[in-house]
Amino acid sequence: MREYPSYGFRPARGLGSDTTCTESREDVPPRTSGVSSRPAACGVEDAVTDEPRYETYDPSKHDRDTPQSTFGPVVRVDKVEDGRIHVITMNRPHRMNAIGDGMGEALYDAWIDFRDDSKARVAILTGAGDRAFCAGADLLNAAARTREPQATNPSEALARRNAGDAKHWIPLAEKLGVWKPTIAAINGFAIAGGFQFAMQCDIRVMSETARVGIAEARWNITAAHWAIPLTRQIGLGPALELTLWGDTLFDAQRCYQLGWANRVAPPGELMDTAMEYAHRALDMAPRAVRNMKEAMYRGYYMDPILGEAFGGALEANLAGMQDSIEGPRAFAEKRRPNFTDS
Repeated sequence: MREYPSYGFRPARGLGSDTTCTESREDVPPRTSGVSSRPAACGVEDAVTDEPRYETYDPSKHDRDTPQSTFGPVVRVDKVEDGRIHVITMNRPHRMNAIGDGMGEALYDAWIDFRDDSKARVAILTGAGDRAFCAGADLLNAAARTREPQATNPSEALARRNAGDAKHWIPLAEKLGVWKPTIAAINGFAIAGGFQFAMQCDIRVMSETARVGIAEARWNITAAHWAIPLTRQIGLGPALELTLWGDTLFDAQRCYQLGWANRVAPPGELMDTAMEYAHRALDMAPRAVRNMKEAMYRGYYMDPILGEAFGGALEANLAGMQDSIEGPRAFAEKRRPNFTDS
């Protein structure tokens, strides 16, 4: 097993430079917001694209005030392996991929597209560059907003929050019904909302240089609505350490020890490791995978007797499928099954 540096707790500082993919034609006007959907990404075989050429983040020439149009849409979606793998990239590298400029809404659209795409089988979520997966909400933008009147009670606060959450996509599986497998490729800092985004994925692969934290307590922002499921992922003690002490950071080794990270990879091998998981998912029976994921997510909250009945109902919907014939036949014939999700 690979040894990783011992973990430590410190605020995020000493950030490095970004390297992102630049692509294709210069004669197409840039799209500055929303989701870019294209057939392939740099570093992926058989890349074909008609996207305009955008700039790669360079700290010597770009800063936080650089227009988003310099880097392209706030979310990129690369559909590879004949559309079976969606690579979803948060693309605000000049602001450490912080949530702003409509990025949350664009991610919602990307997840809905993945869910409803009959060809799509697995998705990878990552951040542009090598500084950050996602640094959470863009607080510099938030600081410029006019102060809202204080809510008088929790019900009013919840109603106000829900009114602005038409495209709020968390929890990803239960709220949007995304039962296909998802992978987070955590390439750098995953802080606050960025950590929450990574929590939504089924598999988490971390770069050796990545760090995670929940900084809300430092700025009078609550993480209460997603701290509860965090206790189920890493246990109460570590969850309290991350949330109550907002300057706490866990490195990749600590996350691996807690079972939150499935794999840790050198920075240059992060996406290859995530793609290994994605390619393995392509060999699995699609409906069986969706059924088992739904059983585990929903069953986690169920009484064991109810959970057993729910799981049995999910198993029953495999009956009569062509794939239910193909799987055992392929096993008997010692070949790879050709599943069609039918």
